Amino acid sequence: MSFSSPQQRQAFIAGIPKAELHLHIEGSLEPEMMFALAQRNGIDIPFASVEEVRKAYAFSNLQDFLDIYYQGMNVLRTEQDFYDLTMAYFNRIHTDKAIHAEIFFDPQGHTERGIAFSTAIDGILRAMGDAEAHLGITSKLIMCFLRHLSEADALATLEEATPYLGKISGVGLDSSELGHPPSKFAKVFAKAKALGLKAVAHAGEEGPPDYVWEALDLLKIDRMDHGNRSLEDPRLVERLRDNQMTLTVCPLSNLSLCVVDNLTDHPLKKMLDLGLRATINSDDPSYFGGYLNDNYEATASALNLDKDDIVALAKNSFRGSFLGEETIAQSLRRIDDYVARFDG
Repeated sequence: MSFSSPQQRQAFIAGIPKAELHLHIEGSLEPEMMFALAQRNGIDIPFASVEEVRKAYAFSNLQDFLDIYYQGMNVLRTEQDFYDLTMAYFNRIHTDKAIHAEIFFDPQGHTERGIAFSTAIDGILRAMGDAEAHLGITSKLIMCFLRHLSEADALATLEEATPYLGKISGVGLDSSELGHPPSKFAKVFAKAKALGLKAVAHAGEEGPPDYVWEALDLLKIDRMDHGNRSLEDPRLVERLRDNQMTLTVCPLSNLSLCVVDNLTDHPLKKMLDLGLRATINSDDPSYFGGYLNDNYEATASALNLDKDDIVALAKNSFRGSFLGEETIAQSLRRIDDYVARFDG
């Protein structure tokens, strides 16, 4: 069903219950908070103003972004810093009617600069608890391995996480994709799966479809992050469709990193039409120009998504989550109730 106007579409997106499944918490560090934390912690940063930081957010590829991403991360020093960062994200998505989030964090990006593993995770977990108590947003935590580092480093990080395994839902794989195939991390993912953790991995963003196959067959992932280039391989599309493998697609990220030249070229609508379980997410929203609803609205406008498409994307965000079956069913009913009220 088509929307009668852009305003109706925007209103529908603004209110529909949704989950976010692809969010790097360090990537929600807004320039204003970067400056505030730098001042609080007595850290010099190579920018004179918030405007100068935003001007630096012009990327031509993934590595351009990662260079400034790791630079900005340096202001995060204390447990309170990580709490403030995470709580700011939850407050922001609360306005987007997100009721669940599964967030990534990069412990190696902190421990390699001398920040204790416990400092980062304790602050994040405390904010997750407060978000559920005060905002009604449930969440799960996914610990990512940095693929430009060695598998030995990843194994050491998994070992360091042992005291927290009851509070970590899964492991992921992020950072520089090209030249670092999923097969590089087969051992650590096998160990994580043996510990009962879910597995996700970035693949098919800049890397080829072969990386998606490796993530499926060697890492045994439960969910695919990005996966855009899967569409280049019809056999892969068939497998993803038949297995209902969730793809956590990040449209504004793809645009910022030149994965697509224009949102009108984005493959999201084609993914839905092919029967793939695609979702919309913000990835690193402070760097890529938009949080969850910004991604929904920009993509819906560019691809002329109708009401059924938006409902499918919202429902997919819960079906692809690591929530329990009954909670997923309740969330789907909330969407149906919302649609009925909106149409009424």
